[in-house]
Order: sequence, then structure tokens, then C-alpha cells
Amino acid sequence: MSPAVVDAEVALRFAEEWIAAWNSHDLDRILSHYSDDFEMRSPLIVQRGIDPSGILRGKDAVGAYWRQGLAATPPIRFELVGVYAGVGSIAIHYLSVGRRMVIESVELGADGKVTRGAALHGPAAG
Repeated sequence: MSPAVVDAEVALRFAEEWIAAWNSHDLDRILSHYSDDFEMRSPLIVQRGIDPSGILRGKDAVGAYWRQGLAATPPIRFELVGVYAGVGSIAIHYLSVGRRMVIESVELGADGKVTRGAALHGPAAG
């Protein structure tokens, strides 16, 4: 069965809850959006010396990486900029720490949980 086009309202609700979860600093709440075996890709995984491939798999590995990020100073605070719906996927455009622009692209499984995520980092907002 092919993935369906994600409804714009569903994408917006997902993004708003996703941002709220990160801003709560509650790792269990954040991870509740993801399947147990999801894959995460980010240049920060490489920059922080976690894995030279930039890819982590599973809640245990990604959760340990995100736990470090949640403990960072200044604290993580995301601001939603835009949401883009696709076929079985959503892109969440937000301002991160230091007003850095980020797009988080997520692929959704049939259960609505993220099976693969990729963080794409841009410059600081002007």
C-alpha cells in the first residue's frame, strides 16, 4: 500500500505538538512521535562526534543523543516557521537555538509515527 498525501491540517497539528514536545524538554514526549526503530540523520550527529555517518537508528541511540541536546545551554527552544505536507511525509521549518533555521523532514508510517527523520540546518535568521 502506498503512503497517502498528508492532509495540511494533520501536518500542522503534528508540527505544533512536535514543537511543543521539544520545548517541554520531556524526552519521552518527544520520542512518542517516533517508531521504535526509526532512523535519524543530522549533521549535528557528526559535529558532536556521535557517529561519523551522521545516522542513528532506534529510540535508544537517538534518545541518548537527544538527551545530550536537551541538557545543553542555552536550553533548546524551537519556534515554528512553516509546515509542508507531502506524500507520507511532513517538513517542519523552525528556528532553533541561536535563531538558526532548520527543516526537519519526517517520513511517517501507517500508524502516524516517524520512521525516518532528517534535520537540515541552515544559517541563522537575519
